[in-house]
Amino acid sequence: MQGVAAFNQAAFTARPLHRPPRPPLLHRAGAEDGSVGRTGTPLTRLRCSSSVSVGAGGYGSEHIPVFPRQQSWNPYKLLGVDPDASEEEVRSARNFLLKQYAGYEESEEAIEGAYDKIIMTSYSDRKKSKINLKSKLKKQVEESPSWVKALLGYFEVPSLETVSRRFAFFAFFAGWSIATSAETGPTFQLALSLASCIYFLNDKMKNLVRAAATGLGVFVGGWILGSLLVPVIPAFVVPPTWSIELLTSLTAYVFMFLGCTFLR
Repeated sequence: MQGVAAFNQAAFTARPLHRPPRPPLLHRAGAEDGSVGRTGTPLTRLRCSSSVSVGAGGYGSEHIPVFPRQQSWNPYKLLGVDPDASEEEVRSARNFLLKQYAGYEESEEAIEGAYDKIIMTSYSDRKKSKINLKSKLKKQVEESPSWVKALLGYFEVPSLETVSRRFAFFAFFAGWSIATSAETGPTFQLALSLASCIYFLNDKMKNLVRAAATGLGVFVGGWILGSLLVPVIPAFVVPPTWSIELLTSLTAYVFMFLGCTFLR
C-alpha cells in the first residue's frame, strides 16, 4: 500500500499542470502596432486636440467682438445705412465697422460682402438709367413730326474729345480778342476763327462750297444776334473796357463753335 501511494504521488508530481488560456491583454490606445480588442475589432485611438475654439465662452471672445448683424441678408441693414445713402456714406460705414470688428474673419467678410453688393447695385442702377434715358430720347424723336425729324437730321452729337478740342480752340480766340481789345479790334481773330470753322465743316461735309456757305452763314447769324443782344445786357455785368464790337465778336465765336461742332 505504501508503494502504491508513493507511485501515485510521483505520477501526479511529474504531470504538467494545464492552466486555462488567458485572454489577450488590451494594448494602450495609440500603440503603433494597431492592436485589437477582445472581440477582434481595432481599438479606437484617442487624440487630444490642442486647438481652442473662439466662441461665446472662449478666451478670445473678450477681445474680438462678434458682429451682431452678420447674418442679415439686407446689405443696407447690415451696414446700418439707408437705401438712398450716397456712396461716401456707405464707404464710411464700411470703414467704421471694419475698424470696430477687426480680427474676426466672419464679421469682416460679411461687411465687405454687403459693401460690394451695394456698390454693384448702385452701378447697375446708374447704367440702367442711362440706357432708359437714351431709349426715351430716341422714342421721342421717332414720335416727333416729320419737320422735326428733318431739322434734327442737320445736327449730330460728336465725341466728348472733339467737343473739348473745338471749345478750347475758339476759347483761345476769344481770350486773345479780350486781351488785345484795348489796342486793336478783333478783326484778325475773327478772320482766323471763320477760316477754322470752314475747315472743320469741310472735314465733315467733304464739300468746300457748302462748308464755306455754312460757315459764313453761321458767322453772320452770330454777328447779327450779338448786335441785337449786346444793347440789352446790363452795364454792370460787362467790364467797362469791353466795347460793343468785342461783345459781338464773342457771340460770333460761340456761334461758330456750335456750328462747326454740331452741324452735320
